[in-house]
Amino acid sequence: MTHQKHTGWSLSLAALLLSALVSGCSLVQPVNPWEKGVLAKPDMTFEVDRLDTEYVEHTYSSKEAAAGGAGVGGGGCGCN
Repeated sequence: MTHQKHTGWSLSLAALLLSALVSGCSLVQPVNPWEKGVLAKPDMTFEVDRLDTEYVEHTYSSKEAAAGGAGVGGGGCGCN
């Protein structure tokens, strides 16, 4: 009987934490149009070194025998 009480308490706590996390996501404000310029700056990109990124993309396209396709889904053959 003690195990059932512990399991019920754990499930209640997990449900409470999950609902707190989900409700926290609703508090995120959308980005305003005048703030999008700040996010579009080169400093905000994921690539650290532009030359290194271009080298990796060149190597990838050489191995795959298709140009492009690095920024979108698909491999250049038209089949997504």
